[in-house]
Amino acid sequence: MTERLTAFDPARIGGHRLLARLGAGGMGVVYLGRAESGDLAAVKVILPEYADQPEFRARFRREVAAARRVDSPWAVPVTGADPDAAAPWLATAFVPGPSLAEAVAACGPLPVRGVLVLGRMLARALTAVHRAGLVHRDVKPGNVLLAVDGPRLIDFGIARAPEETALTSADMVVGTPGFLAPEQARAEPATAASDVFALGCLLAYAATGRPPFGTGAVDALLYRTVHDEPDLDGVPDDLRELLERCLAKDPAARPTADELDPALGAEPTDGTGADRVAGTAGGTGADRPEYTGEDTSGSPLDWLPDDVVRLIADRSAAMLALPGIEATALDAAPAGPVTVEPPAPVAQDAPPPRPVARRAFLLGGGAALLAAGGGAALWASGRDGDSPPAARRWVLGVQADLTGPQQAIGTAQERAVRLAVEQFNSRKDRPFTLSLVVGDDRGEESRATAIARALAADRDLLAVIGSTGDGTTGASLDEYDAQRVPQLTASSAQEVYGTSQPRHFLQAVPGYGVSPALIAFHLDARGVERAGVLVDRDGGVGAWQIGHTTFQSLGVVKIPVQPRVVPRLAEDIDPLVAEMAARKPDGFVYTGTPARAAAVARALARLDFTGVRVLGYPAAGQEFLTAAGPAAEGWEVFAPYTDPRAAPVRAFATAYRERYGSAPPYWAVEAYDVARMVVARLTAAGGRPSRSELYGLLAKGTYKGLARTYAFEDGLLKGYDVFRYVVEDGRYAFAGEASL
Repeated sequence: MTERLTAFDPARIGGHRLLARLGAGGMGVVYLGRAESGDLAAVKVILPEYADQPEFRARFRREVAAARRVDSPWAVPVTGADPDAAAPWLATAFVPGPSLAEAVAACGPLPVRGVLVLGRMLARALTAVHRAGLVHRDVKPGNVLLAVDGPRLIDFGIARAPEETALTSADMVVGTPGFLAPEQARAEPATAASDVFALGCLLAYAATGRPPFGTGAVDALLYRTVHDEPDLDGVPDDLRELLERCLAKDPAARPTADELDPALGAEPTDGTGADRVAGTAGGTGADRPEYTGEDTSGSPLDWLPDDVVRLIADRSAAMLALPGIEATALDAAPAGPVTVEPPAPVAQDAPPPRPVARRAFLLGGGAALLAAGGGAALWASGRDGDSPPAARRWVLGVQADLTGPQQAIGTAQERAVRLAVEQFNSRKDRPFTLSLVVGDDRGEESRATAIARALAADRDLLAVIGSTGDGTTGASLDEYDAQRVPQLTASSAQEVYGTSQPRHFLQAVPGYGVSPALIAFHLDARGVERAGVLVDRDGGVGAWQIGHTTFQSLGVVKIPVQPRVVPRLAEDIDPLVAEMAARKPDGFVYTGTPARAAAVARALARLDFTGVRVLGYPAAGQEFLTAAGPAAEGWEVFAPYTDPRAAPVRAFATAYRERYGSAPPYWAVEAYDVARMVVARLTAAGGRPSRSELYGLLAKGTYKGLARTYAFEDGLLKGYDVFRYVVEDGRYAFAGEASL
């Protein structure tokens, strides 16, 4: 939890405006700070009395170097540092969620599937640590934070390269008793195998709620770690076997972190393990259903129990309900005497002040791979009859949901890309003729993998646009990346796609973390004093990321938040809506499914709620309008797709209507833009580029489309183009571009 700054804390460190204290240790203080970009960060500052001691400064310098060398979505990244400053500091991305230790203490052990997915992500984090030539040396539940899109490994304060000289004495044990390896307990050098042992301890704790070597005095813990076998009672056999390998006394007998990755992807097969492993830890959820052999590779949202999700939501909201910023010292290291003014008096009934800098804001969101199944149906189109002679075809692919739950969006995008290809092929001066190959993944992740594999196998394929949804996009990443096929999505806005780190992927749409910032500023501008945020787990990753980041964002603009999470398959939403309305919010945000959104709208209408109502855009659509009826009036949506009826896209809308006999739906303009961008890069290449060369042209260039300007950084779209809609007379009325 956060604490107010004291009058003697610095106001700024390294370009960060300090907002609160996160904690203090023997070596320094950790602050919550906001960078000039608006991003929140955890800023660790060495205490003045230690900054002049060479050994402490050397340790801090090593910590900075260690953290910078680790590159993994599951390890908290360094955002800034100055180990040579008068007050050395290190800033990392801020994760407002609870630690694994807090989650297990409050909610009990994780389900088996949760343990497997957690282990796989942390194994990948440790793989990145070890590839950087480092050993973490303190992998424990307190150093794993739970975020919306998965865990984060933190605290590289004692991580070091194996060849470096230790700053501690030869007989000092470094690590946390109960979560360190036997060789560490004997004060021997830690290796990568020591981290694997610690990970095994951590996973046993997550599965049972108790450390595998018990609790008690430090000496007793160290003795049991060296001489006793771990207590794995209650762990299902398949998981138990893997943990026993991790907890081998001989470091050489343990698997590497890299080897753990595929091993943790396999499910228990005996069918007898309970979904919640029997344990003795306190908390709720003992009556969870039996384990049924679910796949481990899905979204983090799917393996986190409801009570843990609620804990993350509540903790995040509490962490970001920042206290008022008191007057503090003006500089971290003043050159001369400093006069510290006392804090200004605050009226007891006065609301906390709100920040006025509109762009000083957290825009990020928080940051998901199945085996293939089924046949892949492909069909092609192109006007090749009068094409210039060429040794190879020029092929553009589309992967979309054409017959599944998102078929309206997928069909609109396929048609828009086809229109762009046909328009290009109709040019007399075209340097080549472009063929189009289309794969229907039906919105199914296993089929998406098969479609991607089939498309990527065509050696003439140059790039693919797709897929439509988050799950199918994530499921296809590895197949395209393995063949170096540039993959561009015009509609999947997920912040992090599981454990993959694709090298040929471009997300041509703002991520889910963008619209929440605009929602928060909009509620602030409308004078909202208290907001309810209802996150529906049935809405999947998009709903969770938008909802989670919205109540983070509302905390930054100082609007009190009442967050609630709807469990999966909840039947009656009315009591929860009534409970929230009883708290008298004057703003309400719902993220979830269109059907549940309609139920929420009807419930609020029956309660005569007249406040500002905002709908997370994945829940918007015709289904919401139809099911909600008059209750939909006045609801607002902040979405990354432009209105196909807007003036800048009128020519496209006319061409689309002439080609297909109907007006273009939402998301069509964006797919048309992306297709024309690919065509423009191919035309400018001056010859047939390789797939990797085409990706470089797309990733490094700037293209002005109809919906937005497209430029990328690390595969992500630069810019925050989001548009506002208001339901009027039973339709979504375009209210223009939203801006910070």
